[in-house]
Amino acid sequence: MRAEGAAADGRNSPGAVRAAAPGDGERGFGARLMTPLLLGSVLNPVNSTMIATSLVAIARDFHVGAADTAWLISAMYLASAVAQPAMGRLADRLGPRRVFVAGLVTVLAAGLLGTLAPAFTLLIVSRVVLGVGTSAAYPAAMAILRTEAERVGRGTPRAVLGRLSLAALGSAAVGPALGGLLAATTGWRAVFAVNVPLALVALACALAWLPADGRAGPDRTADRGTARTTAHGTARTTARAADRTGSLDPLGIALFAATLTVAMFFLLDLAHPRWLLLAPAAALAAVLTWWQLRHPEPFLDLRMLARNGALLLTYLRHGLAYLVIYCVLYGYSQWLEEGHGYSAFHAGLIMLPMSGAAAVCSLAGARTKGIRAPLTAAAACLAVGSGVCLLLSGGTPLAALLLAGVLFGIPQGLAATGNQAALYAQAPADGIGAAAGFQRTAQYLGAITASSLIGLLYGQRATDAGLHGIAVVGLGLGVLLLVLTAADRTLRPRAPVPAQVRATAHPTESTPPTHTRH
Repeated sequence: MRAEGAAADGRNSPGAVRAAAPGDGERGFGARLMTPLLLGSVLNPVNSTMIATSLVAIARDFHVGAADTAWLISAMYLASAVAQPAMGRLADRLGPRRVFVAGLVTVLAAGLLGTLAPAFTLLIVSRVVLGVGTSAAYPAAMAILRTEAERVGRGTPRAVLGRLSLAALGSAAVGPALGGLLAATTGWRAVFAVNVPLALVALACALAWLPADGRAGPDRTADRGTARTTAHGTARTTARAADRTGSLDPLGIALFAATLTVAMFFLLDLAHPRWLLLAPAAALAAVLTWWQLRHPEPFLDLRMLARNGALLLTYLRHGLAYLVIYCVLYGYSQWLEEGHGYSAFHAGLIMLPMSGAAAVCSLAGARTKGIRAPLTAAAACLAVGSGVCLLLSGGTPLAALLLAGVLFGIPQGLAATGNQAALYAQAPADGIGAAAGFQRTAQYLGAITASSLIGLLYGQRATDAGLHGIAVVGLGLGVLLLVLTAADRTLRPRAPVPAQVRATAHPTESTPPTHTRH
């Protein structure tokens, strides 16, 4: 198999499915298709942040300490980091609709378990199951959008991809407020119980509106000519998927999960590194590599990744960007309280412009034609924002504090939509679900590393010196991201395909140059 360079703005070669420009219509990607995808996609980010305002109440009811309740956060991150690519693999092999529905059923079970849990251990189990169940939505949604793009003979509009990013950013931003409201009005168990109605609504919409795996989507407005043109390609895609359902590589998934789990346990506490964990992590990684190179249909296609340098750079950019972003999300708010003297309520208000900027820039990024420009702007804002944080102290005026938050909100929106669009253009057509899952794994690795870095630099209390240490790391990574983005030639715009060529080309006869043929 052979992986080529990525098309920077999503346009592919003649004969390939044409990527949609921002001004294109959204035929085939209407409300019926998008509603369940968006509902499912909010479950993971909202659950990752919603519990933050309930930890004190949980600790009080179960008579545990802060170190114990921290596992409620870490457990879900660990489960999600492993489950996202695994669920994507299942979506590519078994069908995205089946995996999407199964994930929602799992969320239902996790919500009920957490609501009724009589012991703290079962609460942690509930969070693990919740991480697995909510991990199905995003990679399955990306696979469904790819299938719909093949059906209608055109690329998924950037605005549609942007809605998935906005759903994740928005739900993560409102999570702490929602969790606090539920905990204050009905108790902390409501933070788990709210998943039941949310999953039920998403499940009903998915069963009613998502296309059955291997069949045309729910939008029937496509013209007959398009339907005739894409019928042959859809049948071939369905046949390929049927031939590959037996290649799930369960051993590869298990080895990947074990390697990632051991590595994450090491990253969880950089202040007190568990050096003994490096040996089993290296051994598991070696066995995983040996097995993936031997398997005909590996879970982690190392040969494809070695050839597809553009996709590897996208994972690296995404992980590094979110390492800085999570450092600010967790560390900046903590410094506002302990280093600047604000109450938790006022610190939350100061952080609101960050969330607003992230939402606005997510929408703007979805309407941007290229990929390189928003990623460059995101890296620049990370560097500038980190530079501003170097100047902050306990006496800094409110206006400067708000400006710092906005500077970090901008890259949240631009990096999310830009890297998502890059991944959609660069990933193999028959592996988009797993590729999207690995992107989220890179993001969670950044989150876990950020939390450990904060603990290392802050120690027992958030101080000006600790914030400045975080800023130095952010400044260095921001500059590195600028270099990586500028050096990535695959992000440069390509000449558009002439209209007469697009009109005559069969939309599924050839694979886009960024895709891998098996």
